[in-house]
Amino acid sequence: MPTRHLSLASTTSEEVRAALAALRAEIGLPAMFPPDVVDEARAAAQRDVTRDRQDRRDIDFVTIDPPGSMDLDQAVHVASSGDGYIVRYAIADVAAFVTPGSALDREVGRRGMTVYGPDTRTPLHPPVLSEGAASLLPNEDRPAALWTIGLDSHGEITSATVARAIVRSRARLTYGEAQSALDDGSAPESLQLLADVGRLRQARERDRGGTSLEVPEQEVVQNPDRTFTLAFRRTLPVEGWNAQISLLTGIAAARIMREAGVGIFRTLPPADPRDLARLRRTAQALSIDWPSDVAYPELLHRLESRKPAHAAFLNEATTLFRGAGYLAFGVPGDDGAMVRLPGDGADREGDGGARHAAIAAEYAHVTAPLRRLVDRYGTEICVAHSAGRDVPRWVADALPGLPPAMAATGRLASGFERSCVDIVEAALLGHRVGQQFDGVVVEAETKKDGSPPTRGEVVLRSPAVRARLDGEALPLGERVRVTLTEASIPERKVRFTL
Repeated sequence: MPTRHLSLASTTSEEVRAALAALRAEIGLPAMFPPDVVDEARAAAQRDVTRDRQDRRDIDFVTIDPPGSMDLDQAVHVASSGDGYIVRYAIADVAAFVTPGSALDREVGRRGMTVYGPDTRTPLHPPVLSEGAASLLPNEDRPAALWTIGLDSHGEITSATVARAIVRSRARLTYGEAQSALDDGSAPESLQLLADVGRLRQARERDRGGTSLEVPEQEVVQNPDRTFTLAFRRTLPVEGWNAQISLLTGIAAARIMREAGVGIFRTLPPADPRDLARLRRTAQALSIDWPSDVAYPELLHRLESRKPAHAAFLNEATTLFRGAGYLAFGVPGDDGAMVRLPGDGADREGDGGARHAAIAAEYAHVTAPLRRLVDRYGTEICVAHSAGRDVPRWVADALPGLPPAMAATGRLASGFERSCVDIVEAALLGHRVGQQFDGVVVEAETKKDGSPPTRGEVVLRSPAVRARLDGEALPLGERVRVTLTEASIPERKVRFTL
C-alpha cells in the first residue's frame, strides 16, 4: 500500500534521532544482520550467476529512482513494435543469491520487507547484496528476471513472458534527471516511449476505475531559530509513468499466475465509506474543493503535489488503503483442500475477493524483490510457468505461510510509520504549545451510551497535522478553533483541546 515518506535534514535535533532509535528498539526492528548471515551473503555475492541465462546485455536498460538509491530492483527499456510497444523490465534476480532453507533465507523470511524511517532504513537483505551484487547498478553485469510485455497502440497487454537473463544497465537516473531530459528533448527514444506508455496506462487505469496515489515525500527541516518546518517534495510526471510500468508488470504476473493455477495476489477491498467520509472532512480542513458529485479518483487527477495543501491531502489519502492483504492459491488450505480462485478467466474481473480495488484488476507483487520478500516467490512462479515447468517445491511449500508472514511485517512497518509521524509532528509543534490553530474535526469516537463524543481527531489547516483532539461534544466535520496542549517527542504524542 502507499505509505507516507518522511525524511530528516542533517540538522535535525538529537532528541528526534534518539526517539527514533528508541522506537526501533521498542518494536524490535533488527539493528544488524547476524554474522553467519553476513558471511553467507558475502559468499553468495561472489557466486557465478551467469550460466544458463539469456544474454540481453544488448538492451539499453536504465534505472529510474530517487537520488542516492542503491537498492535498484528494476531497469526498464521501451521500444516500438510498429503498431504498439514492447516493454522490457529487468527485475533483480534475488533467487540467484538466496539458497532456500539457508541462514540468509531464514533471516530474510523473518524480516519480510525493508522498513523505511525518516532517518534510515532497515533493509530486507544485507547491503552486500541489496546495494551490491544483486542490485541493478549501472555498467555491471547482473542476473535478472526479464519481463517482455507486448502492448497494443492503446496500451493494452497483448503478451507477457518472463525468463532469466543477464543484463547491464546503462545509467542510474534520478526522477529529476529523467524528467529534465524529457522536458528539454534530450531523452533517448526508450525514455520518450516510456512516457507514452505511462500516459496510456494511466488512461487505461482510469477506464478500469482504478487510481494511483502518488504520495509526495515530506522533509522535516530545522529553521535558524531551531524550530522545525515541514516541506513537501512535489512528485514529477515521470514518477507516475515509471510506476505504471511496475503496475503493468504486476497485472501481467497475476494473469500468468491465474493461468498457472498457482500464485499469490496482492488484494485490497474497496475503501470503507467511513474512511472516505473522513477524507472529505480532511479536504475541508485543507480548503480543497471536493464537490459532492466528484468521485475520489477524479479528484486525484485535479490535485498538484507542488501545492502544500494538496500534498498533505495525498499523504492523508493513504488511510484509504486499509485491509490490503495477500491471497495464496493453488496450495493446500487449513482443511487440506486446494485453495482456488473463484471464477474463471471470463468472469474474473467481477471477482472482488481476488482483486486490488485501487488498481481495479488482479495484481501480484513481483517487481521489488530486494525490498519485499513475497516478490521473490511470485517471480519464481511466473518464470516456471513461462518456461513450461512446475513451480519449484520450495516455492509451493512456502506459499501458504506468506500471507500471514507479510501481514505481520506489514503491521510492524505501519505501526513504525505511524509512530514516526507522531515524533516528527511533535518536533514540528514542540515550540508552539499553548497556541491556537484552525482545523476541522475529522473523527469523533462514538460512545456506547449515546452521549456526545469527547475524544477524536483534528486536521489543522496549517501546518497540515492530524492529531488527537479532546473536548466536550466534538462537532464532527465542523471547523473549530483548537489549542495545542501537548507535543512530546519522547512520548510520541501530540494533543489538542477544543
